[in-house]
Amino acid sequence: MRNTRLTNRTFQLALSLTAATVLAACDKDDKEVVPAAKEYRFVRVLVTDELVPKLTQITPHNASIASFDADFPLGALYPTASGRFATVLYSSQNLVKVFDTGLESHGDHIDIKGTPKWGTITATAPRPSHFKSKGDETLIFNDGDGTLSVGNEANFHNSGAQFTVINAGLMPHHGAMAHFSNDTYAVTTASASGASPTRVQVIDKGGRLVHASTLQTGAIHGNASDGENSVFGAWTSTANASAGALVVNKDGQQRLIPNPADFGAFRLGTILYAKEARKFIGFAATKGAYLIDLTGNQITPIYAGNDAFQCKTDYAGKNLLVLTLDGKLRVYDLASGALKKEAGVIPATASADTYKPVLEATEKFAYVAVPTLGEVHQIQLDNLSTVARHKATARPVRLIVLGFESDANH
Repeated sequence: MRNTRLTNRTFQLALSLTAATVLAACDKDDKEVVPAAKEYRFVRVLVTDELVPKLTQITPHNASIASFDADFPLGALYPTASGRFATVLYSSQNLVKVFDTGLESHGDHIDIKGTPKWGTITATAPRPSHFKSKGDETLIFNDGDGTLSVGNEANFHNSGAQFTVINAGLMPHHGAMAHFSNDTYAVTTASASGASPTRVQVIDKGGRLVHASTLQTGAIHGNASDGENSVFGAWTSTANASAGALVVNKDGQQRLIPNPADFGAFRLGTILYAKEARKFIGFAATKGAYLIDLTGNQITPIYAGNDAFQCKTDYAGKNLLVLTLDGKLRVYDLASGALKKEAGVIPATASADTYKPVLEATEKFAYVAVPTLGEVHQIQLDNLSTVARHKATARPVRLIVLGFESDANH
């Protein structure tokens, strides 16, 4: 009997150990089947601070952070079309510099060309304010004298290199410009120095007039281009009672698409172009985000609300992200216009804050710089959960995504 009881007890213990082992194995398998989300290896996030002259680079794939001395705080950041460089504008100090991630795309793989570092090229025209990039070219509008500064990436590391200045005889104004596919530029014009721009003309790379303006509007602000058409946000007249989208094509033809009939006295002051979706979006913090349909000649709402303060396409231009004052992030599929997901992702933001959170996104993640917390939040777009809080700077107020949505290298 003693041996039987011992045998039964031994069997029960063995059974328990076996069950525990199976459960542990299942738990281990579950964790391996659903790994932690990872950003693409060659995506980079750059941040500048409100108060400290630093530029910070985050590599989200491994959460590493590198800091670089800058000339001034509050640098405005823009990624070049190639994905390799960031252009940094110090408008108040009349200075433009470039930062090199050291990453270079070869289509099927990414090469690391060197360590991240500042380029040597600069631009020093007065009040550089508006940025565009196409191919290897960077284009900047200088509000202080109405000129354009043009730089090519082949010269970004040439010692003593300067951006080339194009003088098209424009009056100094808060202007905007865009590339066309035929190597011409659409540029705003103003009737007097410091006045708001009310017309758009087309010039060549030497600053010579190619197509004169055929349509006068009220004040123009914000624009984007698909290479064939450039779209500008504009009041319809100087009365500023109604507004719409001024469309200028590369052949110089111009027309105005009116805002919706019930829109009121508001202007879409930010215009975006979503490359993969091939769609234009207009945004105003007081009205929300709207699709600008060039074929149907109409403007229709995507998100209609007066609480949106950030509206961005993702890196590829497939989805639209809208961040509202209550801390909620909404993600829209631009192919259909449908809302894909929404959730609260950051604390509420006061409408009176001078520096509000800044939003950018890739295919996998949204990145939100939260100045009051001194953090960049990395938010997984599949479920809108925060996966990391990067301590980049004490007051992160400018943020961009650049690099490449790829893991492929040699």
